[in-house]
Amino acid sequence: MGSVLEERRAARAAALQMLYQWEVGRLPIEEAIATFWRVGESGPMSDESRAFAESLARGAAEGASEADPIIASTADNWRLDRMAVVDRLILRLAVHEFLRAPATPPKVVINEAVELARTFSTDDAPRFVNGVLDGIRKKLEK
Repeated sequence: MGSVLEERRAARAAALQMLYQWEVGRLPIEEAIATFWRVGESGPMSDESRAFAESLARGAAEGASEADPIIASTADNWRLDRMAVVDRLILRLAVHEFLRAPATPPKVVINEAVELARTFSTDDAPRFVNGVLDGIRKKLEK
């Protein structure tokens, strides 16, 4: 296992994959989490990182109805249902961290989301995710 930063990044990637199973597979979030650990290829992860991943996935799934209007009002000319699934999930994950994990600096949340987009989405996704999250950050700071 690596540094705390690497473990957190791996946990966020795991949470994103859990959310993908939840959204695309239409699984209850608890089932998506269990399925991920059963078949996921996350590699070894500390109990603390596993708990962090599960907390993020649960929080983003359960908080989607709160996060979605925030995302929709900031992503100019983009309806949520027209966004790439992965991009929408990355945004939900980040908004959850903005709202429920105030100890994590907003710039860290944005940087981690951009890295997820770079890893799991299209070439245009990092710029899109960065722009939307920066707009949300500014709204939330007001």
